[in-house]
Amino acid sequence: MEGVLGQRGAVTGILRINAPRVAVLMALAPILAKLAWNHPRLTVEVHTNDAFVDIIEQRFDAGIRLGDSIQQDMVSVRLTPPFKAIMVAAPEYLTARGEPQSIAGLAHHNCIGFRMLGAGALYEWDLRAADQDISVNVNGTAVLTDASFARDFALTGIGIAYIFEPLVRKDLREGRLRWVLPEAFIEEQGLFLYFPRRAALAPKLRAFIDVARGVLRE
Repeated sequence: MEGVLGQRGAVTGILRINAPRVAVLMALAPILAKLAWNHPRLTVEVHTNDAFVDIIEQRFDAGIRLGDSIQQDMVSVRLTPPFKAIMVAAPEYLTARGEPQSIAGLAHHNCIGFRMLGAGALYEWDLRAADQDISVNVNGTAVLTDASFARDFALTGIGIAYIFEPLVRKDLREGRLRWVLPEAFIEEQGLFLYFPRRAALAPKLRAFIDVARGVLRE
């Protein structure tokens, strides 16, 4: 039935998207809100998963990832502007432990780690030093498997978190968190929707893309 209606241009059925949880916080919510008004017969089913999956094999219509992690044979559509990956900590933590004066100084701090479920390894923080991108091993008393909770942990004063700046912009502005080593941030390309080329013909995916582009412009 969905195929027949799709051939007539109707926007209906279920659009299955695989995405990291952080994408829900940073990109998906306003898109889905607008879709609900514009296309009430379309259901968007979001499977949150930080591990990389084969969206074709798992029968997803599309996925969401950072721009530099998308296979070259996929079509990609920008969902967010570029943003910074930064380090933050609560003022209480920095008062008690002091602020690191260099990237090497992170070795003496409690850093909130992230374990990648797909690979099983601890994520190395991507930082910038002497005009070069470097990867840094960190250690600490807390390790997450969902990076979106790093903000919550940092707010409690556990230690230093590595996080995307839009997720803590309000906290930084209102003083609940402080930016650690601001010169060491890296610039991410942004979050992108990606899908196989043939999927672009589906009215439900075209509708999602049109709304996403409108939200990005706004």
